[in-house]
Amino acid sequence: MKILGIDPGLRTTGFGIIHKKGNALNYIASGTVKTPPEAGLPVRLKTIFDGISEIVATYEPDCAAIEKVFVNVNPQSTLLLGQARGAAISALVAAELAVYEFTALQIKQAIVGHGKAQKKQVQEMVQRLLSLPGIPGSDAADALGVAICHAHGFDAIRALEKAAVLSNQNTFRIRRGRLIR
Repeated sequence: MKILGIDPGLRTTGFGIIHKKGNALNYIASGTVKTPPEAGLPVRLKTIFDGISEIVATYEPDCAAIEKVFVNVNPQSTLLLGQARGAAISALVAAELAVYEFTALQIKQAIVGHGKAQKKQVQEMVQRLLSLPGIPGSDAADALGVAICHAHGFDAIRALEKAAVLSNQNTFRIRRGRLIR
């Protein structure tokens, strides 16, 4: 399964693509989509949409995962980040990809083992987990981290869904990654 991870940002949107086969994770590509800082918001959003669309067309991932927006101290920054994230999600949905969402806490826990990890720790662990020759840039590392988080969590979520179906009791469902009645 080829997974595209996205770390949304209005200035720089990171992307990372990995291949998961069994428990093995292999690096395919990573990088950033940069928007022109002097351009207006509509042009920047179109740049993100077009960039993600091109990545999807080039690498043909099976699914995508994206980081959820957290609320900043500055509401204006949060709104702009949300719009950049919306442009990326729109490109993914337009390509008919399944889109999964993870919080920064979930991603850091999946990569480093605790939710308060620093960016440098995430970069180093992504390098180790994917056997990269060097440390990836922070935006690309975050995007690869999103893809790795999905790769680790996807099997667990699928197993929980299967367990709920096998129970023959339609009283189970998944909420926030947990099987509940």
